[in-house]
Amino acid sequence: MDLDFSQGDLAFRDEVRAFIAQAFDDDMRAHMAQAKNAHIDKAGQVRWWKRLNEKGWMAPDWPVEYGGTGWTHAQKYIFDMEMALAGAPDTSNMGVRMCAPVVMAFGTDDQKKQHLPKILSSEVWWCQGYSEPGSGSDLASLSMKAERDGDHYVLNGSKIWTTYAQHADWMFCLVRTSVEPIKQMGISFLLLDMTTPGISIVPLPTLDGPPDGEQEINQVFFENVRVPVANRIGEENQGWTYAKYLLQFERGNAYAPGLTNMLAKVKMIAGAERSDGGQRMLDDAAFRRKLTETQIKVDALNATELRMFAARTAGEAMGAASSMFKLEGSQAQQAITELALEAAGVYAQPFVQDTFAEIRGERNEARAGPDYAATVAPMYFNYRKTSIYAGSNEIQHNIIAKMVLGL
Repeated sequence: MDLDFSQGDLAFRDEVRAFIAQAFDDDMRAHMAQAKNAHIDKAGQVRWWKRLNEKGWMAPDWPVEYGGTGWTHAQKYIFDMEMALAGAPDTSNMGVRMCAPVVMAFGTDDQKKQHLPKILSSEVWWCQGYSEPGSGSDLASLSMKAERDGDHYVLNGSKIWTTYAQHADWMFCLVRTSVEPIKQMGISFLLLDMTTPGISIVPLPTLDGPPDGEQEINQVFFENVRVPVANRIGEENQGWTYAKYLLQFERGNAYAPGLTNMLAKVKMIAGAERSDGGQRMLDDAAFRRKLTETQIKVDALNATELRMFAARTAGEAMGAASSMFKLEGSQAQQAITELALEAAGVYAQPFVQDTFAEIRGERNEARAGPDYAATVAPMYFNYRKTSIYAGSNEIQHNIIAKMVLGL
């Protein structure tokens, strides 16, 4: 890939920057600055997505005929990097990034007409129903039943670690429609309305201590939930094929832009805080060595992502590279949050549960330290999850060993 950007690319970069300056409003900026997990509240997130859609930039990776941008790979890189450097909210969601590609590839014409426009407009918020208690990294062992009853499936069981299920209007879900000797068989892929009777949601608090209603993950229970057979994607009992296709999009995202922004924040903190020796943390030799080693890893990941995504643009499948990105990206995220915690020092110790209370004017007492300190420890604890979700790092090692090394 040629990284000597053309005049057209540089003009596009200026357009992206101008859009961010106008659309990324003060309320969003304030929430992002106090976010524990790089997410803002639902209202702000939907407002951001709608502004992207109005610009025509909501789904850069979609085919043009479905509402994609038709950008070159260089333009996608510029867009991702500028959004990350600005600290803007996520530019896509589970509907755009994961559900839509499956609907496009395997859904019926009716399913495409029903779901794709509403995903693009952010009218519908999607969540993912994959993991179950006892079936996380070993996803193929899932057991949630979907028994056929005429034109419906009847679902019983539960899904766990369901991100923002409390906000979701629809779920894309893997269910057991048949018991087979090979556990990957007998799984089907369903789309279901979260307002269907029999669905209940229980919050699962994480180590970052989210306030009530702002939890990131949940357990979702299903008791005799009736889902139309017409909501099934593809063939019955072939859901594992569609699930693997989706996981390429979940695991194969670009990590380097976000990591670059995270490192910039660490450098800002390290430039302001002092070490035990009295000098800036940024001037402490041991800290600088760790910071530089992490920077090298992020730069290497960036170069690898550019090379692989350029090949993907040329029509090559992502394959095991998606596992490599997830593995290296998640480890880098954790390393950077560790550096931030070290740089902030004692100011990271007072644990602030509701960091958005400051924005709402509900703070009852002064917070210790500078504004950035309140999110450092919660983000460190929150990012312990990155080496587990979307398939644990141990599973990614196994995939790479099998698909790349042939072990």
